[in-house]
Amino acid sequence: MRLKGLLIGAMLGAMAGTPALAPAALAQDGIYVPLFSYRTGPFAGSGIPIANGMSDYLNMLNARDGGIGGVRLIVEECETGYDTKKGVECYESTKSKKPVVTNPYSTGITLQLIPKAAVDKIPVLSMAYGLSASADGERFPWVFNPPATYWDGLSMIMKYIAGKEGGFDKLKGKTIGYIFFDGGYGREPIPLLEQFAKTYGFDTKLYPVPAAEMQNQSAQWLSVRRDRPNYMIMWGWGAMNPTAVREAARTNFPMDRFLGVWWSGGEDDARPAGEGAKGYLTLNFHGVGADYPAIQDIVKHVIGKNSQTPRDKVGENLYNRGVYNSVLIAEAIRTAQQITGKKLVTGEDVRRGLESLTITEARWKEIGLPGFAAPITNVSCTDHNGHHAAYMQQWDGQKWVKVSDWITPMKEQVRPLLEAAAKDYVEKNTGWPKRTEACDKRS
Repeated sequence: MRLKGLLIGAMLGAMAGTPALAPAALAQDGIYVPLFSYRTGPFAGSGIPIANGMSDYLNMLNARDGGIGGVRLIVEECETGYDTKKGVECYESTKSKKPVVTNPYSTGITLQLIPKAAVDKIPVLSMAYGLSASADGERFPWVFNPPATYWDGLSMIMKYIAGKEGGFDKLKGKTIGYIFFDGGYGREPIPLLEQFAKTYGFDTKLYPVPAAEMQNQSAQWLSVRRDRPNYMIMWGWGAMNPTAVREAARTNFPMDRFLGVWWSGGEDDARPAGEGAKGYLTLNFHGVGADYPAIQDIVKHVIGKNSQTPRDKVGENLYNRGVYNSVLIAEAIRTAQQITGKKLVTGEDVRRGLESLTITEARWKEIGLPGFAAPITNVSCTDHNGHHAAYMQQWDGQKWVKVSDWITPMKEQVRPLLEAAAKDYVEKNTGWPKRTEACDKRS
């Protein structure tokens, strides 16, 4: 979600100094899992809870189970400040320790690491972010982005809006605004939005938010007040989100017609607007709250012992997002162990585990997260995303409440765009290698 040229992030990243890695045992003493995090900078409000959830879940597996398959996890954070240059430095400083997976947690960093993954034999997990086209497993065998792409997310939002209006045909003549972080993350869904507008006969209004204006969006919301769109969609992150929610409330925009992608739905995105945020909607693909056995195990084994998480923040949405991310890591490692028969797996093994990743409803329950998320059943050798469902949640003034059934993406509209973008990427990168990796799972 972070792009080249994001000057604020770069400056703050530089102020933070060199990538910070705590001393750790050698990778051969366990399974090495670096976590790229950003606890500093203008995106820290979103980055901190995610980093906490990611590290707490993996550390809980160490404390409760002795790791995975009898092998301890070596979990290290590397501070990127959400800066692409620092993220690449983190990658270079960790790859000698033989990581089994890289979690960039930034679209900008992800884009830089995609060409390196196949060379270094380290899979990239960009969970519901990054380059949507990398879902094409034939062209990107080392990159994975489940459970859904940004184009999936936009299609689910459009299905929700159409449902409220009584059908897609009822969108004709309406205006849908799109406020977005002005970079690759925010711009990626625009071609699909424009295609939807042409197909269903509605108008679009675009409101880009440059990095320098994330906390001062008065100009954008004055334009919204002038244009009076029927709905507003947001693709925001970090400090942009609470600012946008406050401005929407201030301009009396109907909050139940303001819908964000899953990266715009943290508690601290809505809370600062007070009562004015009530009704604001965002997508989500996992549960919120601490009433899950696995999360209670985190409280029991990790909180207050080997964690930076305040007890009252456990179970918040972005904290659980980090937990979800680490479940994918852990299950990929477990699957790799099963495929190879090895306990101490490598990045090459975990790539195979990610490509064969399956988390059924029964498995979510076994993990200690019953009903936490939709089953992961569609990841394959050709599809590294799966295009899984999400649901709509709404802010009730104090917490997020699920207000829809699971919404499936419009894959028939998304997949052609994705394949065309993947083909274009490969053609523009002369010499891009063809897939030679064997397939363990039938596509």
